[in-house]
Amino acid sequence: MRLDPLSLKLFISVVELGTIAAAAEREHLAAAAVSKRISELEETLRIRLLIRTNKGIRPTPAGMELSTMARRALHELDEIAVHMREYAVGLRGFIRVQANISAITQFLPDDIKRFLAEYPNVQVDLEEKITSTIIKSVADNAADVGIFSGEATGYDVEVFPYREDVLALVVPAGHPLTDKPGFRFADALDYDFIGLHRGSAINRVLTNAANDEKRNIRLKVQCTGFDALCFMVNSGLGVGVLPLELAQRYSVMFDFRIIPLSEAWARRKIQLCVRAFDALPTAAKLFVHHLGKPLEAEPGHGKAMAR
Repeated sequence: MRLDPLSLKLFISVVELGTIAAAAEREHLAAAAVSKRISELEETLRIRLLIRTNKGIRPTPAGMELSTMARRALHELDEIAVHMREYAVGLRGFIRVQANISAITQFLPDDIKRFLAEYPNVQVDLEEKITSTIIKSVADNAADVGIFSGEATGYDVEVFPYREDVLALVVPAGHPLTDKPGFRFADALDYDFIGLHRGSAINRVLTNAANDEKRNIRLKVQCTGFDALCFMVNSGLGVGVLPLELAQRYSVMFDFRIIPLSEAWARRKIQLCVRAFDALPTAAKLFVHHLGKPLEAEPGHGKAMAR
């Protein structure tokens, strides 16, 4: 059984106006066309819907029930059209985002809050992952947007600049490095480190820096987050490295000292990647634009984003 929305609309008009002629005039159709539609509707449903008299038309009990249900059904169809239009222009949507811990703890909370204030019917599904997983997920279309530190090498993705951060060493209060003249990162390699979880971007940067000094990092403990790292440093288990902005925030809660790192590698680029900007859902395009306006693709990493 197939019910035609136009026939239901005409039926409602007939019930509301009481005559086929009046309904035909309202809907800009011939009266014969409206009458044919109503007859076909009764034939399809195999029940009499209208009682025709010389004073006009009135609905049967089944007709009254159909009138109520038809209004509800047509309203639902209108809602579908409205919602689909909202998806098409980005007012509704679902965005799969993967980001590393540095982006999540420093920049994304405020950025996502401002975005959702502008697009309240968009849902952002945010997952914390390590950089290598983020880039692979975007390349495999398991995420719409990736936010990571470092470079996206070996994958066919488009990369755009997002933010920068600076790394700093945090040490327990009274640590010998606190007042060391001419401090360099190499000086910290004499001490035990508290590191982040395996595969983190900061661990990779520190390992490379130690390799440049032909040294190894003595990892005492590995943690899953910056707050746990701060607890470990605060207890005197070792020294750690985290973004300077976060170190300053955590210093209010913990009794440790912050030592800025002056090496070039301590200034990091945090970037966005997408599989193909032009193929993104509208809401995801708006989200990428929101995170960095105007954005341009990094040289050698795909096309520039249209402004």
